[in-house]
Amino acid sequence: MPNPREVLELIERMRCISSDGERRALIERLGAVDRPTVLSFLNAHGLNVCMTSDAALAAFGASDVLLRDGIGLQAVLPVLGMPSGLNMNGTDFIPLLLKTLGPRKVAIYGTATPWLDRARAALETETPHRYADLQHGFHPVEHYIAQARANRPDVILLAMGMPKQEQVAAELKRALDHPVLIVNGGAIVDFLAGRFKRAPEAVQRSGLEWAFRLAQEPRRLFRRYCIGAFGFAWSTYRLRRAASLRTRGTGAAAPASTRISPSPIRRSPIQKEL
Repeated sequence: MPNPREVLELIERMRCISSDGERRALIERLGAVDRPTVLSFLNAHGLNVCMTSDAALAAFGASDVLLRDGIGLQAVLPVLGMPSGLNMNGTDFIPLLLKTLGPRKVAIYGTATPWLDRARAALETETPHRYADLQHGFHPVEHYIAQARANRPDVILLAMGMPKQEQVAAELKRALDHPVLIVNGGAIVDFLAGRFKRAPEAVQRSGLEWAFRLAQEPRRLFRRYCIGAFGFAWSTYRLRRAASLRTRGTGAAAPASTRISPSPIRRSPIQKEL
């Protein structure tokens, strides 16, 4: 079971994006990676998973760029003394990223047919990329590594759900030797394929998109959103207590740039650059 302080250190590594200019600069850097680089999104469900699983925490810790996703962390970060910044949810940011980047070879690993083909058809009309390799999300990780080594895509979009996709991303990062941006996309392919509808903009702005999704998939999402809400409240309490104990122990919280992360989430040179 992870120590809450380790999860707190992961949260402190999230990149706070506070303006459109910072978002554009991030996209530019993501388009110029020179090694396997993992982009992930941390939301309330991901936080709950990290609080209960060492493997999940290590997988998220392998991310080179970690962005805040959703209203849950928006509420929690100020409690922990951190800025929340813009909501960088993958459902909006990933399509923007793909539309903005110059032509690339893209692989999609995740979900299942016919949604993979429908998502590719939608993306081919809206983005400049070549979608060269589609694989459903139920293969062993060795299969994705072999595919990526054979096809050498510039971008790999994973759509397997948490924490499997983060674990696959970490394995791909270790196994590949060419520049590739590995994006943990969750349900993004299902949204692009029209399998599920996005909430109306007014619902999105109100922070209630989770309720709209729950209405579409009550059986699958009840545990995550309803039962998970109690786990998230408990996680928030434990993280706040960990932050308070650390401050008491040191007299003041150390600057984020000077804190030493535990070995499972040690930062790489690309993390420092991005």
